Amino acid sequence: MRNVSEVIEQYLKQTLQQSPEGVIEIQRNDLADQFNCVPSQINYVISTRFTLEKGYIVESKRGGGGYIRIQKIELNSHGEVLDHIFQTISTHMDQSASEGLLYQLREGGFITKREESLMRAATNREVLTLKLPLRDEIRAKLLKAMLISLLSCR
Repeated sequence: MRNVSEVIEQYLKQTLQQSPEGVIEIQRNDLADQFNCVPSQINYVISTRFTLEKGYIVESKRGGGGYIRIQKIELNSHGEVLDHIFQTISTHMDQSASEGLLYQLREGGFITKREESLMRAATNREVLTLKLPLRDEIRAKLLKAMLISLLSCR
């Protein structure tokens, strides 16, 4: 049986897919009521599963009429993918962010499951046994070089 976070994530992704604009606006409290959970559970799902690295832009407006807007980043061309890689990978990248980016690229069909697995293995903190921030700097350089090389071959 799936946990509440997975159910909320699936609901939001399905709602996004059904949206003609690729954007949804939700009320955190309304969604919490719908799934019979606390509003912080909604925050957790959005902050961990709808990140830039995973291909989403999240905006929030607080207050009485506040909302959370989630937009899926569509990568339709080779140039858009490369731009997204350069925008997402700066001088440092932690493991969670790198895994999110790889997930997004695999889901979009830009890399294979095997390529994702190899890059995850090469950039894993268990392999890059360096102290921070050097580890995140090396991970960013490795990932950027591998992705650019791989995508340039296609």
